Amino acid sequence: MVMADDVLEAEIFDSSADRNKNQLNISLYATAAFCVVFLFLSMSFGNALSGENDVEGVYDWWDVPLNQRYMMDLPMETMRAQLPENGTYGVLPYTEHFISVDLPASEQDVGYPDDAKMHVALWLPDVEDGVKVPVIMTIHPYYDFGGEGMPGVGADSNPNTIPDGGVGQWVYDTFVPHGYALAQASTFGTGQSTHCQDVKGLGEQVGIQAVVDWLGQQNWSNGNVGLMGKSYAGTTNWEAAQQPSEHLKTIVPISGSIGVQEMFYRNGSSEARAMGYDAAYQAATSDLTTDDLRVCSDDLVGPLNPWSTYAFAEFGGAEWNDYWDERRHLPDVLENYQGSVYLVWGLQDWNVDPYHAFPTYQLMRDAGINARAIAGQWAHNYPDQPDRHSELGSGYGGEAYPNMSRMDWAVELFGWFQYYLKDVGEEPEPMVQIQTHDGQWHVEETWPPEDMMWQLESIGTEWSGSGVVNGLGGSVTLASEVYENGLHISGLPTLHLDVSTQACNGGQIFATLYDDTLDLRLGHATMDLRYRDGGYNANPAAPFSSYTMLIEFNPLDVIVPAGNSLRIELTENGEDYLPGPCATNPLGGLSIDGGTIGLPLIDRPPNHEAWFLAPPWWEQQDIPE
Repeated sequence: MVMADDVLEAEIFDSSADRNKNQLNISLYATAAFCVVFLFLSMSFGNALSGENDVEGVYDWWDVPLNQRYMMDLPMETMRAQLPENGTYGVLPYTEHFISVDLPASEQDVGYPDDAKMHVALWLPDVEDGVKVPVIMTIHPYYDFGGEGMPGVGADSNPNTIPDGGVGQWVYDTFVPHGYALAQASTFGTGQSTHCQDVKGLGEQVGIQAVVDWLGQQNWSNGNVGLMGKSYAGTTNWEAAQQPSEHLKTIVPISGSIGVQEMFYRNGSSEARAMGYDAAYQAATSDLTTDDLRVCSDDLVGPLNPWSTYAFAEFGGAEWNDYWDERRHLPDVLENYQGSVYLVWGLQDWNVDPYHAFPTYQLMRDAGINARAIAGQWAHNYPDQPDRHSELGSGYGGEAYPNMSRMDWAVELFGWFQYYLKDVGEEPEPMVQIQTHDGQWHVEETWPPEDMMWQLESIGTEWSGSGVVNGLGGSVTLASEVYENGLHISGLPTLHLDVSTQACNGGQIFATLYDDTLDLRLGHATMDLRYRDGGYNANPAAPFSSYTMLIEFNPLDVIVPAGNSLRIELTENGEDYLPGPCATNPLGGLSIDGGTIGLPLIDRPPNHEAWFLAPPWWEQQDIPE
């Protein structure tokens, strides 16, 4: 049976599942390193360590500073973060509403047209007469989603009239009793919302924006609406902010892609799931009724666009229509949105990679949007899911467990929502809370940090390695010298490769970075030669020609211990990605002729003020040795 909590944990295809099944054994060296950091922090905090009973006597619990929050008496026995005080309001029975939407002519459907309506389920707190409340909404296509009861497929997920296991139930339990309303809505063409399903397109965007506007105008509403959700339910946050209602005050996108092309193509390399993404959503929301005989133009274009982009990129295959441009959310947000953003990402997320978050964070700050971000070493999950975090394997976040589980996250969001949705308190300061690969937390005003310095190292001098990379098993290993003083890599490393094509007019590089001394995976990057300049504009390539590939890694926050060295494995293909169009050509491949590796470095000694401790969830749990 497909349950709401299950479908919310991934997009349609979650290729990271097989990697995360092994239970992590906590390594002794990580534990020892963490204890050393704790001692340094204890000295720097001084009187803040005088006792757990003091911290909430000095501050209201929602105002406890980040570096003292680990001393709070927080509920630790649950798998989701809870507030130290329960709310006092009961919750009224839910009500259902259909909201009519005026769509532009380009988004009208044909076949069995009906009024375009969005379906919303609403839970209100039982407040005193005359008290108006703000709304926290989650919206996605995963209500009544799945097999439609077909043999071998299973039943649908729950409808939106039942709080979902991702955001809905948590908000219902945690925030509604504190005077917030909860709204759950289905995107067009899903659940009981009408119209055709326009996966992340203009029609869907207009429908989301209409719901936000309606919620802000109700007589029980104080006019302030916030959106929150993960994965697709996080992408809808960005959609709401593209041409936003004046009532949209904040969004909390959790691993929500900033664009569809951005999600499936990294430096031009295509993820395997891209080819069936749009069609899979259409199939999963069809129920063999006249309701699904409605057709929008994008229903036809969507399933074909990834194929034309993959096979004919250098001939404009990504630009034969406006499908990608219509689903590129971030530029509109930067231009039009005046609310706030709380960005949440897992640095080990392979479903929606963390390059969606950075440099997005600083771009928002530059656009005048107040933002915060939290980025831990979890996968496609929430910050407060220790049961999911414990499944991560070594090299994929496992070294950071259990210190990654942020059971103070509800406290963090409470202060955020209090200000932006209730106008209570002082405006939260912008910051990025980020975790190193071995579990330590530090806070920065922005990320990569402003004091980050580039260390450029050449292949052929500081690094060794050459050869041919192809789809027939040819690979190249690049090896660094020993870093006698260690490194703190904090940013998006670069790999600028000088390459030569063989008899085929293309090629692809998948680069995996390791701590060579520990043989520990640290991160990855990928690039199709046609996108050698980065971005989303492809250029032709010719056989027996030389090019420079400007490859950028996913965001990394990594500690390389003193005396260790690094290595980079170059292959034609890697995890989650399709092989390049030249992969099976026996005469194809890319010769590695040299290049430059850029390491973004910061200096954070153990007593630096940026380090902080997370609430020690594991002290109250039975963590397996």
